[in-house]
Amino acid sequence: MNFRVLQHAAFEGPGEIEAWATRHGHSVSVHHLYRGNSLPRLDAFDVLVVMGGEMNIYQYRDWLWLKPEREFIQFALAQGKRVIGICLGAQLIADALGARVFQNTEHELGWLPITWTDEARVAFPGLPAVTTVLHWHGDTFELPSGSTRLAASEGCPEQGFLIRNKCLGLQFHLEVDPLLVKEFVDGQGQWPTGPYAQSPETILSKAASYCDRNRQLLHGMLDRFCG
Repeated sequence: MNFRVLQHAAFEGPGEIEAWATRHGHSVSVHHLYRGNSLPRLDAFDVLVVMGGEMNIYQYRDWLWLKPEREFIQFALAQGKRVIGICLGAQLIADALGARVFQNTEHELGWLPITWTDEARVAFPGLPAVTTVLHWHGDTFELPSGSTRLAASEGCPEQGFLIRNKCLGLQFHLEVDPLLVKEFVDGQGQWPTGPYAQSPETILSKAASYCDRNRQLLHGMLDRFCG
């Protein structure tokens, strides 16, 4: 299959998503929208991957490609392309499907647990009841119509959604490895505060212990969603 990745920030690359695709013999091309790269042609890919970024989906004046990207995601979904969204990417998919995206009560930033729903564990066998994942967001979304709720955390009730054979949205980051985590920390501007915001030192010190297990979970989910 052909994968096209929409990347919004230098420090938020596809990571283990690209590693999984390459291992399975799929082609991967990254479109760096923050550098002015154009959107791909709809006939050039089978799977669209929409990554995270420091912007909000409604900052159209600051990030001129956000509105065309939203429309492009709508077209891709309407054409039967499979779409995967991570953090901002999940919010963009939710918005493209008509769901509300808004500021979460708290920032979530750091290694915090999520609880998978029963429906998620049916859709993706092998998921544990609880996983500690990397969060890096201040906004959230309502579930798109017809989607399955995947997970929740103490600080944010909506952590992911699935529409089979159509889209997979995750509010958190399973795709990171320790080097990518360091890029997240180094790329962060103003550091948020609150009960769900960890220090840079804490985030970096915990990366190695969580990344390997989360890589295995992500690869298992991609096996099911893209298989």
